[in-house]
Amino acid sequence: MAKDILNISPQEFEEKRKKGDAMIILDVRETGEYRVGHIEGSLNIPLGQVLQRTGELDPNKDIVVVCRSGNRSALACEWLASRGFRVFNLDGGLTQWKHIQS
Repeated sequence: MAKDILNISPQEFEEKRKKGDAMIILDVRETGEYRVGHIEGSLNIPLGQVLQRTGELDPNKDIVVVCRSGNRSALACEWLASRGFRVFNLDGGLTQWKHIQS
């Protein structure tokens, strides 16, 4: 993983979210996966479209990238970091985040 990519634990992410920290939550799963369930307020851009749709992302905000388990989001983080975005990969993805919600 590139050195510009930071990981964020589900607990740290949830604390930032509850505090209302300005950030973009980018869900890179496919549209069908997103429809089944996602983090409220997240933006869905499937992994294969991320590079074509960077114009939809605010380069002045932190971006927390999410997928099911953290693999696709890690790849998206590498791509976005190489273009100057400040990105965080959600450790364990949605699977781990859901565990702290119960």
